[in-house]
Amino acid sequence: MREIAFDTVKDAVAKLCMDANYDIGDDIIAALKHGLEIEESETGKDILKQILKNNEIAHDERVPSCQDTGFAVVWVEIGSGVTIAGGELNDAISQGVAKGYTDGYLRKSIVEDPLRRKNTGDNTPPIIYIDIVPGDQLKITVQPKGGGAENMSEVKMLTPAAGAEGFKDFVVDRVRRSKANPCPPVIVGAAIGGTFEKCAMNAKKAQLRKVGSVHPDPFYADMEKELLERINKLGIGPQGLGGRVTALAVFIEAFPCHIATMPTAVNMCCHASRHKTVVL
Repeated sequence: MREIAFDTVKDAVAKLCMDANYDIGDDIIAALKHGLEIEESETGKDILKQILKNNEIAHDERVPSCQDTGFAVVWVEIGSGVTIAGGELNDAISQGVAKGYTDGYLRKSIVEDPLRRKNTGDNTPPIIYIDIVPGDQLKITVQPKGGGAENMSEVKMLTPAAGAEGFKDFVVDRVRRSKANPCPPVIVGAAIGGTFEKCAMNAKKAQLRKVGSVHPDPFYADMEKELLERINKLGIGPQGLGGRVTALAVFIEAFPCHIATMPTAVNMCCHASRHKTVVL
C-alpha cells in the first residue's frame, strides 16, 4: 500500500481552491476569444473583452476572478492501493478547503443550516464525491460552484416517450428561462439517465470536460453541437444583454437507466467554469 500524508492532501486541496478561483483554464480563455471573433453585438463584444481583462487581472494579481468563490465541490479518485497516513481523507479535504479559503482571502459563502443561515466561517463543509479506482494514485479535482448559476439548474423526470427531442427541448428551455442569471456565456452540463440524484451529479461532472472536446459517442457529439447552435440562437448573449454567444459549450453525460424512467438534468455554470486538478 502507498501512503499519502494527511497534510499533503490538505495542502494540495488548499492550493486547488485558490488556483481554481485565480486562474481560469486556457480552454475557457480560448473559447472566450473565439466568442469575441464571432459575436455580432457591439455590447456583447465589449462584455467579452471585459471578461478577458478581468481574468487577466485575476491571474496576474492572484485575486478571485469573481466575488462569488463558490461552494467547494471536490471530486476524488482514490486508488485501491492508497492509504492516508495521519488521518481521514474527508477530514484532510475539509481542512484543505478551510485553509484555502482563509489563506486565499476567498469569500466564505456556506451557511451551516439552510433555514437559520449562520455562516460556517471557512467555506466548509465541501461536497465530496469519491470513486475507488485501481492503482496507487490520488486524483483530486476542486470545482467551486457559484450560487447564481447553480440556482438556474434543474432536474426533470421525463418519461421514455419524450425521447431525444424531449431531452433537447428541456435543455434549451432551461437556458432560455435562465436568461442573464447564470452570467452568460455559460457552460451547460446536461445529463440523461441514471436515477434522480445520479443524473444531477452527472450534469455537474460533465462541466469538468475541456471546452472544445468532443463527446466520444458520435450520437451525443452531434447532439452537443446541435444544442449549442440552438442555445446560441436564443439571442440572450453575453451577460444577457443580447448577442449570439450565449453558451461556450454544451457537455452531455449519459448513464444507464430504469426501463420506466428517463431522468434529465441541467447544471448551469458561468463563463468561468472553475476547476483545477492534482494527482498525488
